[in-house]
Amino acid sequence: MGAFSFLKELLLLPKMKKLTIAIDGYSACGKSTLAKDLAEKLGYIFIDSGAMYRGVSLYCLRNGLVENSIPDLIEIKKALPKINLEFKRIKDENHLFLNEEDVSIEIRSNEVAQIVSKIAVIGEVRKKLVNEQRKMGEFGGIIMDGRDIGSVVFPNAELKLFVTASEEVRVQRRFDELKSKGIISSIEEVRTNLKERDYIDSHRKIGPLIQVSDAIVIDNSNLSRQEQLDFALGLVFEYNSTSH
Repeated sequence: MGAFSFLKELLLLPKMKKLTIAIDGYSACGKSTLAKDLAEKLGYIFIDSGAMYRGVSLYCLRNGLVENSIPDLIEIKKALPKINLEFKRIKDENHLFLNEEDVSIEIRSNEVAQIVSKIAVIGEVRKKLVNEQRKMGEFGGIIMDGRDIGSVVFPNAELKLFVTASEEVRVQRRFDELKSKGIISSIEEVRTNLKERDYIDSHRKIGPLIQVSDAIVIDNSNLSRQEQLDFALGLVFEYNSTSH
């Protein structure tokens, strides 16, 4: 069944509930792509939680709160009230604004990528962003992707997905993404960064990346973008059809 057929069936369901969909997974596994595609098809709000952590990381870099790749924990905690993050819809895409400045491109730089996992392990940073994320999703009809969405942010989400892909596929995807944005990097630099982030994300004490027991795994190493979307739409249809 194709995506159009799923949508047609979904629209026919009485009083279709607006779900909270949590998507977790490693860097460059395609979870944001899936989240965006699902949100577009279902008319849901997409929130890129990773972009929020990147926004905080960019602020820290700009304001000298990171030295030799080591975050200044005391000063970062003091600065948190000064950091305002907001998503705005521009030309059908979510853009992240840091203190009223569109930083959607800059947060994807290598400099930010190299420290974001170190910033994300800071308890006060996670507390601030998790609270903001929960406010965004309190009425449902939201899709959020990240590392601890199904385990911490929305543990009661109706649908939880854990997206994965092989290392080679992930490295190539991130390399191509950076290249398309005009960011110069080598395959080995990308591979090293992903491995480091994987380790930090999985071993941090607060909100580590885990596959929760009720998450449905999607290995998209050999799936096209449309095939991945169709599979996820099928899960949404299945939930709505069995809950009525």
